[in-house]
Amino acid sequence: MIRAEGRTANMSLVMERLLVLLMLLWSSESGDIRLVGGDNRCEGTLEMKLEEWRPVNVKDGTLKTADVFYSVRLLSGSSLCSGILEVRSNQSNQQWSSVCEADFDQQDAEVVCRELGCGTPVFFQGVLFGEVEAPMWTKEFQCAGDESGLLDCKSSDSVGNTCSPGRAVGLICSAPVRLVGEASRCAGTLELKHLEDWRPVEASQWTLKAASVFCEHLDCGSAISLQRREWWSGRPLWSVNPHCFQRESDARACVTATQSSFMLYLTCSGKLTSILTESFTC
Repeated sequence: MIRAEGRTANMSLVMERLLVLLMLLWSSESGDIRLVGGDNRCEGTLEMKLEEWRPVNVKDGTLKTADVFYSVRLLSGSSLCSGILEVRSNQSNQQWSSVCEADFDQQDAEVVCRELGCGTPVFFQGVLFGEVEAPMWTKEFQCAGDESGLLDCKSSDSVGNTCSPGRAVGLICSAPVRLVGEASRCAGTLELKHLEDWRPVEASQWTLKAASVFCEHLDCGSAISLQRREWWSGRPLWSVNPHCFQRESDARACVTATQSSFMLYLTCSGKLTSILTESFTC
C-alpha cells in the first residue's frame, strides 16, 4: 500500500511539472521548450533545449531528457550506425562497457540497431573496429529480437570468465536513410526514418560536404549536387542538424520535426558510376 501511494505521489509531481512546462510553452515565455511532430504547435513530442533539443521522458516519477536513458552506443565506426558496441553499465556515473563477441547474437544485434534508430543488422564480429579500453560487460544477452532496448532483454552470467579486448563486438547496421523518386538508388529525395516514420529531410543548412554523410551511409560515394524541391504535403518534415548528425553516436539526438516548404534532393557520385557502367556494357 505504501509503495502504491509513493507511485501515486510521484506521478502527481510529474503532472505538476508537466503542467508548468506546458504553461511556459503556451505563454511563449520560453524558447527552450517545444512540441514537435504533431499536426499543430499544441501537440507532439515534448522537447527541451540544453545544448541540443532532446525529447523529455517520464521515468521513475521524474522528468529527464531522453539522452539520460540511451543505453547503447557505437563508437569508432564510419557512420552513426556502425562501430564498437558499448552498453551503459552504470546509470549514475555514466560508465560504459564493451560486449564480448561470444555473448552476442543476431537477435541482440536487431535490438541494438532498432534502439539506435538504424536499420537492420548487416554484420557483427569481434576485432571489426580494433581493440577497446572500456571494461567488458559480464552478462550474456538473451534477446528475443522484439525488445525496444538491449537492457530490456533477459541476460545471464557470461559462460567465459574473460574476454580479450580484441573480441569486443563491432556492429554495422543499415542506414535509416534512403533516396527516392529516381531510377538510381543514389539520387532522389532524401528521406529519413525516425520514430518509425519515413519523411523527407528539410533542405536548409546542408552543404555538399555535410550531405556526403548520407551518400556514405548508402554506399553511394560522395554528394555532387543538392537541390531544394518544393514540399506540397503540409505535413512536417524531418529537420536534421548536420553538425550533430556527423558527431553523435545516436541519430535520434539530431532529428526534430519542422514545418517547411522545401525538402532536400540529393545526387551522390555513385549514380555517375552506375551510368558509366551501363553505357559501356556490350
